[in-house]
Amino acid sequence: MEVRGPVIWMLLICCIFGNIIGSHNNDFVEAKSFSKSEDLEIEKRLKTINKPAVKVIKTIDGEIYGCVDFFKQPAFDHTSMKNPTYHNKMLSIWKGMRETETNNTAFGYLWENGVGCPIGMVPIQRVTKEDLLRLDSFGDNHKPRGSWNTTTYDPNVVPHKHHFAVARTKKNIGKRFNGVSMEVCITAPKVKPAQWSSSRLHFQIGNGFLQVGLTSGGRSCFNNYCDAGMIVIRHDYPLGMALPASIRGAETSNYAKFNVYKEVKYGWWLQYGVNPLVIGLWPEHRFQQSYGNYIEWGGEVSSASLPSPQMGYGYFPIQEMSHDAYIERIAVLDEKDNIDRNVDYLEDFSDDPRGYQVIDTQDPRYDHMIFYGGPGNI
Repeated sequence: MEVRGPVIWMLLICCIFGNIIGSHNNDFVEAKSFSKSEDLEIEKRLKTINKPAVKVIKTIDGEIYGCVDFFKQPAFDHTSMKNPTYHNKMLSIWKGMRETETNNTAFGYLWENGVGCPIGMVPIQRVTKEDLLRLDSFGDNHKPRGSWNTTTYDPNVVPHKHHFAVARTKKNIGKRFNGVSMEVCITAPKVKPAQWSSSRLHFQIGNGFLQVGLTSGGRSCFNNYCDAGMIVIRHDYPLGMALPASIRGAETSNYAKFNVYKEVKYGWWLQYGVNPLVIGLWPEHRFQQSYGNYIEWGGEVSSASLPSPQMGYGYFPIQEMSHDAYIERIAVLDEKDNIDRNVDYLEDFSDDPRGYQVIDTQDPRYDHMIFYGGPGNI
């Protein structure tokens, strides 16, 4: 298949239990010898992630996925999911999948077979030993996070390896959130090995969080590469799929739309697409509370080696949709499930404007907009 323009790998991140994907051809794994016990531990982790598959299928971009029984997907490995009561609750979702998906292949065009997995199965990306070694090379310091505890640049302090350019809710405003949404322009920032660059929303829920969006860069801990906690509920949706990136200066942009919202009975649902479809669920019992505290939208980068990577298109924002990375039509659900599209209690934050900047503005055509990006190199 011919692909026009750059391609970015899409991530559907995570919560406090997990954190990143993405892949570039310039990734590498440092040569290292392992003891027998270390090798056995790696093999054990691979078996945990690569569940026995009924069949193996490929996306149109050649990514390999295994079709796994709904109840055997990695999310059910967490100790909190072993409760029979919760399995019974999930049974109704599984039955709903079988009833509604018989003729529903909304994302079938993403697969070589035009369908995805059989009904009642979910696609789980296959992980190699090299993928795990690459993931381990990042370490905990390079997992995604929120910006609220990040300090601004100080020339007298050792430089950060984690950077943000975001619009975020102010602290201590006393608001509670039941949902959040955005439409994000797809860009393909340049990254080096052991780096990643994301465009995402971050939803803080007590001491846990959800992140959803797009990433470019080496594999860390997103999607099914570790215990991200999200239960996949579609047979035809591939977490980690490649998306065509926008071209800077073009008249139109490619974009992705995400919604996260709470349902008391089950937890936090994730919707994706221009005509949003539910693709996954984070169970409510995996969080210490039932509402969100803080939200931020924008760019986040991490680099195990300096200088830091690009964000967005690799340029500082000038408030032009054809030339900037941007997020539009942001909205939140308040604690009474009222939709707020103004979200007039945000603040701009960039920890180091030498590398990354952000502009938060209102536009009558696109509601609330956030422009962000930068060359990095700090």
